[in-house]
Amino acid sequence: NDTGAGKHWSDNEVRALINIWSDEKIQQMLEGATRNKEIFEEIARRLMKCGIDRDWKQCRTKYKNLKYEYRALQKENEHLGNPRRKMRFYDEVDCILRRQPLGTSAWGCESSSLLSGTKNFSDEIK
Repeated sequence: NDTGAGKHWSDNEVRALINIWSDEKIQQMLEGATRNKEIFEEIARRLMKCGIDRDWKQCRTKYKNLKYEYRALQKENEHLGNPRRKMRFYDEVDCILRRQPLGTSAWGCESSSLLSGTKNFSDEIK
């Protein structure tokens, strides 16, 4: 019985999560919130509308991991100057944490395609 708890996130799923995270309303809700289950339930509901089946715990864990990896890389770059490690979605997370708009409409799941325009969300989750 696969609960999906350890299921790897596809790039499209991460992009959809980042897109929802970038929503100003979601950012305001997350800011300073210590009990954030309801926020991640909302994020999971929005992902479901895109055809992505993730529960609130999976969303929260992915969100925390993206933030942790970003901050660790920032710290490492301060000390070394030259980044040795790369992070997927660094620019997108950087935009969110610096409160800058993502700047592309191809982020939402309302858009039928992402990245190069070759994959649809529905194709990704089959």
